[in-house]
Amino acid sequence: MTDERSDRRSADSIRPGSAMRNESSDQQLAAYRRSIDNIDAALIHIIAERFRITKAVGEYKATHALPPADPAREEQQIGRLRALATEAGLDPEFSEKFLRFVIDEVIHHHERIREAGGAAE
Repeated sequence: MTDERSDRRSADSIRPGSAMRNESSDQQLAAYRRSIDNIDAALIHIIAERFRITKAVGEYKATHALPPADPAREEQQIGRLRALATEAGLDPEFSEKFLRFVIDEVIHHHERIREAGGAAE
């Protein structure tokens, strides 16, 4: 026994022009995905550059007996980036979670640098 809705879906998929519509939407989807892939690649490069700089900060802190974490600076950055996220139409809660994740990882790196005597691994 067949379902009338599935019969209509099947009929729609073989109608003239429906293949062109699917091909067109597939091309649009592929274009969106290429854009996302490019943005993802840029994000990775930007994050890598950020970590190269924070590595230097960690070495500086270790050689100058400064603590790995700077809570006042972290809160200042979170506030600044939440405002930027809002201006950009990005959920500030998401941006804060992301930034806190990055900050936690940076602090962890700084702790490892300090334990290694100020030289990054």
